[in-house]
Amino acid sequence: MGKFAVSTRANGEYQFNLKADNGQTILASEGYSTKASCENGIESVRKNAPDDGRYERLTSKNGKYYFSLKAGNGQVIGSSEMYESTAGRDNGIESVKKNAPDAKIDDQTA
Repeated sequence: MGKFAVSTRANGEYQFNLKADNGQTILASEGYSTKASCENGIESVRKNAPDDGRYERLTSKNGKYYFSLKAGNGQVIGSSEMYESTAGRDNGIESVKKNAPDAKIDDQTA
């Protein structure tokens, strides 16, 4: 089972990374000004992760592949790393779908 690792950025913002069983980050959040809004972002990922229609499959300018997970309002709530192939990106999406709904929160801010 995956986990949401919550941490603080150098500028004081909160962020989370969804990590797979092997510890690899499969989804990274934007920065949040409060811990509560970061936790709301995690809940949004849990809610939206199973819905394939919430994923935007993208290609970067350098030809690598990645995805964004969007909330119902269209706002990006997390983005993936860069993948060498569309198959790698699609496996990343499947991993988020599998891990996010039941992932525990690992609060590393304390």
